[in-house]
Amino acid sequence: MMTGMSKRVVKELVYDASPDEVRAMLFDPAFRERVLADQRVLRGSARVDGGVVTVEQVQSADGLPSVATKIVGDEISIVQRETWTTDDHADVEVTIPGKPGEITGTATLLERDGATIERIDLEVSVRIPLVGGKLEALIAGMLEKALDKEQATGRAWLS
Repeated sequence: MMTGMSKRVVKELVYDASPDEVRAMLFDPAFRERVLADQRVLRGSARVDGGVVTVEQVQSADGLPSVATKIVGDEISIVQRETWTTDDHADVEVTIPGKPGEITGTATLLERDGATIERIDLEVSVRIPLVGGKLEALIAGMLEKALDKEQATGRAWLS
């Protein structure tokens, strides 16, 4: 049986703060909503329930290749759920409701040289024949840009 390829995104977000300060920021819905605003989403919200952080957002599909907009339409809904199983580890799941694809992985906080690194390791898979690989690459690129923006927002938030 042939399995589809997937695309991996690994990113380290570096913050000049303690792991406790970074964790507090990540668990603050106001921070998550600031990130959404900075990412220019059409609408979005964040909530924290115990060790689970859920971020819902709707982004415009403007500027996406037609192969993507045929599948997602004019807007893309994205639901990101982080389940923090320990103080420094979360299982991350990102879904596009109603669409054949998923992003799964982990977020890990580690201390290095007086800074805190949030290491994001995600696997993007889109189960659509022929265009799946193209869409995976596209989504991976979008994720990387979003994480860059999150790091910039986080650094400003913590300073």
